[in-house]
Amino acid sequence: MADPSPVGGPVVEADGISKRFGATVALSDARISVAPGESHALVGRNGAGKSTLVSVLTGLQNPDTGTLRFNGEPAPAPADTDAWRSKVACVYQRSTIIPALTVAENLFLGRQSSGALRPISWKQLRNRATELLAEYGVEVDPTARAEDLTVEQRQFVEIARALSFGARFIILDEPTAKLDARGIEKLFDKLRSLQEQGVAFLFISHHLQEVYDLCATVTVYRDARHIVTAPVAELDQQALVEAMTGESARATEPAWSVTGRQRQDGAPLLEVAGLSLAGAYRDFSLTAHPGEVVGLAGAAASGNVRLGETIAGLHRPQTGSITVAGRRVRTGQVPAALAAGIGFVPEDRHIQGLIPQRSVAENATLTVTDQLGPFGTVLPSRTRAFAERMITGLDIKTPSAAAPVSALSGGNQQKVVIARALATEPHVLVAIRPTNGVDVKSKESLLGTVRQVADAGKSALIVSDELDDLRVCDRVLVMFHGRVVAEYTPGWSDEQLVSAMEGMAGPTDTKEIHVTHH
Repeated sequence: MADPSPVGGPVVEADGISKRFGATVALSDARISVAPGESHALVGRNGAGKSTLVSVLTGLQNPDTGTLRFNGEPAPAPADTDAWRSKVACVYQRSTIIPALTVAENLFLGRQSSGALRPISWKQLRNRATELLAEYGVEVDPTARAEDLTVEQRQFVEIARALSFGARFIILDEPTAKLDARGIEKLFDKLRSLQEQGVAFLFISHHLQEVYDLCATVTVYRDARHIVTAPVAELDQQALVEAMTGESARATEPAWSVTGRQRQDGAPLLEVAGLSLAGAYRDFSLTAHPGEVVGLAGAAASGNVRLGETIAGLHRPQTGSITVAGRRVRTGQVPAALAAGIGFVPEDRHIQGLIPQRSVAENATLTVTDQLGPFGTVLPSRTRAFAERMITGLDIKTPSAAAPVSALSGGNQQKVVIARALATEPHVLVAIRPTNGVDVKSKESLLGTVRQVADAGKSALIVSDELDDLRVCDRVLVMFHGRVVAEYTPGWSDEQLVSAMEGMAGPTDTKEIHVTHH
């Protein structure tokens, strides 16, 4: 039998990979190659194609075009789960370990006995687990319940389980997002020792410094395409960020002329003091004045989305206070946030924002049904009149106020979500990724609406990692692993902002600000 890992041959090689979902191009002629024992980083901004590539490399998606080979042999058939497991495994940011089971049970889930009809020998199972953990130097008690393990111990168990199937190529998707500095050090030590045994890793992270700490090679994707593959030592941090953004370090002219805007007089409309939420962010404070749009930038594990949701009442923080127009808000209660004057545009309009089978009018007035008729009734005539004012004011393209909201384009659906948030005439508008999944023209219109809200004497908070969303802001706070690490006024460059979001810039030392989440 031939050696499964010929010297110098890649453990995985993908070439010419393209994948579409309807009109969306998720990957276009993408490629990657990882050598045995190599730690290879894959970086790119949200929407660059990383997740789609991982789904192709793990057999979850079939590419439309291209070839995929493991150790020189074609990838297994799509339904051959066991064959895929012997080639590749993925350790995701969200653990797939079952908390109520022991370590041994998790390691051999579905393989507890030697035959389908044979009873499980628990002693034999523990012995097999002990041998497996010892083989890869994982110091975890096989009889311990998974829920009692630390985050990094759970990751070690997932890695050991993957190796037990014979896989020698492991994808690590944001593995450090929920680890503290000590946990990261332990994980990296373990990965280095496994590399010496010939195990290859594809390391996906939003913390670019970790790429330099761990990896020998880096591949950059942008806009669904492969941009560059190079030795990490030959690509400095500025060049890496430029490859990710397509921008050089020059300042990019904002789409909205916010330079030189005068902040309006008056007491702050939003005051956030000392907010902390376990596993998300710590000791966050912010003040926003009338006429001000504040951006809260950050990558996936930064805590910025959870923070925006907390201000809107979706989470109850352990510490801190929120004050709107001088009035203290009861945290963790959406009705209290609404009553205090906070309008909210959620991240996912399909799940959190709309009732698809209901009309445009009903969706736009969900927050103000108490104003649409006497004694708790809702008068259709008032609903329609209210909605039509919103449709005109926000230029929502719809056949009528009675049309189902599901019939509208993505951009117009998002305008309905914003209409509902503005229906209560809030003091503060919190918008999370407000232009997600809409076309360029709709994006401009939506951001123009947010700007108009501020110009009318309100405050707005845009929570996003989309650079175009943030250009409309008077200032941008950048979060990284639960803390604000930098603040920018208009005129920032893409390179500056992305560097800060990826943990490579800003006045704060970012090395010690990982949010521990055990």
